[in-house]
This record gives sequence, structure tokens and C-alpha cells, in this order.
Amino acid sequence: MRLILALIVLTLPAAAQQDSSRPPARPVIAAAVDFDTWVRDFRPRALAAGITDATFNAAMAGVEMLPDVLRRDANQSEFTKTIWDYLDTAVSDLRISNGRAAIARHADALTRIEADFGVDKHVVAAIWGLESSYGAFRGSISTLSALATLAAGSRRAAFFEEQLIEGLRILQDGDTTRAAFAGSWAGASGHTQFMPTSFRDHAVDFTGDGRRDLWGDDPTDALASTAAYLKANGWTTGQPWGTEVVLPDGFDYLLTGERVEKSPAEWADLGIRTPGGAPLPNGGPASIRVPAGHEGVAFMTFANFRVIETYNTADAYVIGVGHLGDRLAGGPALQSEWPRQDRALSYEERIELQLRLRDAGFDPLKIDAKIGPDTLDAIQRWQVSLDLVPDGYVDPDLLNRLRDETEGDRP
Repeated sequence: MRLILALIVLTLPAAAQQDSSRPPARPVIAAAVDFDTWVRDFRPRALAAGITDATFNAAMAGVEMLPDVLRRDANQSEFTKTIWDYLDTAVSDLRISNGRAAIARHADALTRIEADFGVDKHVVAAIWGLESSYGAFRGSISTLSALATLAAGSRRAAFFEEQLIEGLRILQDGDTTRAAFAGSWAGASGHTQFMPTSFRDHAVDFTGDGRRDLWGDDPTDALASTAAYLKANGWTTGQPWGTEVVLPDGFDYLLTGERVEKSPAEWADLGIRTPGGAPLPNGGPASIRVPAGHEGVAFMTFANFRVIETYNTADAYVIGVGHLGDRLAGGPALQSEWPRQDRALSYEERIELQLRLRDAGFDPLKIDAKIGPDTLDAIQRWQVSLDLVPDGYVDPDLLNRLRDETEGDRP
């Protein structure tokens, strides 16, 4: 194995991020690492976890540090899109037509998978479509090299070392070959981009050939494993993920967000309806989400929304999977419009937003550039204090108003 000098990614301590009056520093380049030394030190830990000498020697031969993987890990926060830009790609006409063709090709397998696991086959196909364009783009980066790189030099070394050990176990058990074991820069692989621990916990041999093969041309095991994953995380058979709704004039936007649940009948009593006037689906307790505020599309979401969220926590991804699944099943396009004149905030702007909220007395609890439930709650409370529509929507106009209210630009 040749010597590779790699770059470690460092961040400020969490306390410094919370207390500083300036935005947290981005990950920075630090010292070089002798990758061969790291592999040598990793070896006894892998063997103690049950990896054999033979597997380790064969699998790790040729594994190398990939500096671009570290750079991408350090700069994930740079990549932001509005939800409508994301959905334009995620649920494009081409992805819908390709998905319907893929479902037709694998109709028998998908029907059996739906029957066995109780998970909507269109949702399974939608995840397949978003993760690898129905198997067309499964990734070409060596999974072992990516995981070793991240285990040796990322901020989440322990997490990725566990993934690497489980990746070695996949090869040891004969579920795939080293040559076929390729995927994304972050270590996910196969038709539906499983991490190795997800493979360990949820992969199934649905074809009965003795292997749990998520990487070959036949996607059956990958699709079944995805259904098994969703079932294990609480999928409710027959329940929708959500549906587009229209909110009445004068609606109280403090009722939006995942923390407020009502029955569809209770929401209907408040004037909420579907765009076409059909009855609201009876899927159990539901929340109202307005990812683009009161001027964008509104959704009523059910417990299965949160199940899809275990696959990827981004609301845009979950809505993309759910809406793509609906379109694959023959459902309509979204009827309401998005505020397409707006843009997403940058990483620095989201940090500034959280700092200004905190300084104004509306603490978002974390200064991390993530617009999660706590930050949304802080935004809504601030909006209420100014008699604004409390929809929690984040855009440049909101940040500018917050700047005006908190004594101009921060340094």
C-alpha cells in the first residue's frame, strides 16, 4: 500500500460556536496524516470486531485516502437549494417516465415486496429513483476507500470506522465483491444507497440466491431491503405520507409544523381542504407543513412522513420521495405555486439568522445553520412579536427585516 498524505478536517469546539459573536468557522485544513499508519492501527480493531486476516488483507489492498472526499465532507453545508428547485429535478417529467418504466419492468418483484412488507411499492420505487435514478447512477467511488478516508480524517471518525468494519463484513460474508462495492463519496452504495450498518440491520435476500445483493444489475434485493428498512422504522400500511392541501384565509400559522397534530376531521373543521375538493385522507394524526411559507405549497403530513425521514432527514427529500411516489402511481402534479422569486440562504446567512434571533431574545438553541424545529419555533415567535405572518419561512427578506430590527449588519 502506498503512502498517502491526507488532510484532516477540523471544526471549532461546540462551546466556541455557541459563545462567539461571529459565525462559526468553516472546517479548515490541518495537519497531514500518514494513511498507512492509520490502516496499521485500524487493523487490530477490525480483527477484534470479527474481520479475518484474509478478509482484511484482500479488502484493504489498494485502499487509498481520497482527499476530495474530505473536501466534500467539509463543505456539505455549502450546497443549498430552494425546495422548488430540488423538486423540479427530483420529480421531473423524465424521472416520472423512467420510474413508470422501471416499475413496469420489475412489476412482479415490486408487487411481492409490497405484499411481504406492507410498504407502498411506489414509495420504494421513488427512493430508488432519487438515490440512483432507478439504478442508472449507483456511484463509482470505492466504498472502502471512501469509508477509510472518512474514518481516518473526518469529524465523525468513530461513525465511519464502524461503517468501514461493517463494509469489510459485507465482503467477508460474500454479499458482493470488492470490485462491485462502489457508491457515493459518503460511503453509501447500491441501488438505494445503503450505509453498511443499514445493510447489516435491514438488508434481505429476497431473491433467495444466498446473497443480499444491493449492487448487481437486478435491483430486487435492494428494493426489498428498502421496504424492510421502512417497515422496521414504523411504516403504517395503507397510510399516505401526506397530501397537498389549501389553507383558508386567516389560518393560524402557529398551527403549522411537526409539533402540532390534529385529526383530518379537525383540520377540515378549520377550513383546510384538498386542491380538488376531495375529502382529506383519513391517515391518522396529521401536521400541516408550509416549507415555503404562506405563499407556497402546503402539505398535510402523516406518520409515514417521519418514517421516510429516517432515510434522509431533509424535508425536501421526504416531500420529493412522497410526491414522486404519488406521480408514479398516477397522481397529479402540485396545484399551488412556489415563491420562485426567492432564493435559499447561504450557510453564512443561516448562521447570521440564528445569531440575530438569539440576540433578539428568540433563542434557536443551536447555532448550526440548520433550519430545524427549534429554529423554526424561534422564527415564528419573532414573527409574532412583530405582527408578521408566523409561518417560519426563511428567505432574504426575513433576514433583512431581522437585520433592521437588530441594529444593522453584524460584523
